[in-house]
Amino acid sequence: MIIDIKIPTPGESITEVEIASWLVEDGAIVEKDQEIAEIESDKATLMLTAEEGGEIAIKAPEGESIKVGSVACTIDTSKADQATESKADASTGDKTDVQDDQSESEKEKNKEKKSDDKTSAPSKDKVKTVDEEHSQVKTTPVADKIMQAHEVSVDDVLKGLARLDKKTTERGIEGLKATDTNEAQPVGERSTERKKMSSLRKKISERLVKVKNETAMLTTFNEVDMSAVMDMRKKYQKKFTEKHGIKLGFMSFFTKAAAVAMKSFPEVNAMIDENELVYFNYADIGIAVQTPKGLMVPVIRDTGDKSLAQLESDIAETATKARNGKITIDELQGGTFSITNGGIFGSMLSTPIINPPQAGILGMHNIQERPVAINGQVVVRPMMYIALSYDHRVIDGKSSVGFLKMIKDLIENPVMLLSGGDANEQLLEL
Repeated sequence: MIIDIKIPTPGESITEVEIASWLVEDGAIVEKDQEIAEIESDKATLMLTAEEGGEIAIKAPEGESIKVGSVACTIDTSKADQATESKADASTGDKTDVQDDQSESEKEKNKEKKSDDKTSAPSKDKVKTVDEEHSQVKTTPVADKIMQAHEVSVDDVLKGLARLDKKTTERGIEGLKATDTNEAQPVGERSTERKKMSSLRKKISERLVKVKNETAMLTTFNEVDMSAVMDMRKKYQKKFTEKHGIKLGFMSFFTKAAAVAMKSFPEVNAMIDENELVYFNYADIGIAVQTPKGLMVPVIRDTGDKSLAQLESDIAETATKARNGKITIDELQGGTFSITNGGIFGSMLSTPIINPPQAGILGMHNIQERPVAINGQVVVRPMMYIALSYDHRVIDGKSSVGFLKMIKDLIENPVMLLSGGDANEQLLEL
């Protein structure tokens, strides 16, 4: 029986996707629920799976746009049994291959041993395996044979290398011949490569340009002393990991601090909808994640009501799904605010771009030890610059500065942040 595998609906308002890549070849035997292709919408990368086992016939070429509901491929289920047979054959073949590999390996060892015996003996030929002047240079048996065939010595092909193998020896001989014939040696390859821009990358580009053109975006900065958070992580890390099975990171502290600060500055957690301002009484914060397909911002729901352990778990789970192409459209939609951490790539300072239609995004950066003045004394502390980019149409300058200052205060006093104002560390639900 021939069944059609159609493009599923990735989400509302999406009518067309792109076949990013086929994971199987045309005519291959696939199993039920096997991932057979990656499909890209303008919001995420999704996987196409085989509904039944059998022989696949690809109908939509890789890189082609295709309507939702269209047939991407067909599967001939009458040939599903071949998948089981090929598995059994592969298993048997693997054992044979191992034996063959072992046999070939033993033969190669014997050959090299004989070759070593030959090269270790004194030779009256012009060629010397190891030149007296470069007695520290080691050469492989294959390299020796190549040099003997071309009647050259180690000195002729040595280009500052500590060891010569087949590839480097051949490269050295080619360079020697070019020099002998006064031919110009190539400086290096000069080439270009063109790749079609994916639907996701095009959408990201469009959104970034739209933000710059259609918002009154400004950025304000502050710096945070990370000593208290780092000391707390060091003190509770072992207990936290044993209890929750995940490490306590920095992102959960900033996510929690942003959710708390939004209660005092609600305009930061708002957006424009035509002629109205929409204020949210909950904090769904998107955490920017760099993936092979581009930047994605999975949303962590109800961050203000979650503990550090819940936040760390949710952040790790969604980030892994995004990098592996398993994230869903629902997990990327509906955020009210965003956080991005350029510090993991070494960024000291940046002006993050707003994720529309949100009105603000918090930028974290690299932690560096710097001299700071505290109580009239210069001390060295681990400092981080933080940035808030915001839409001035929604957020006034006073609110933006106040919001960022509150995050600074909460991070520098994490006990107050987590215990609701009580300085007793025993109340922390780490």
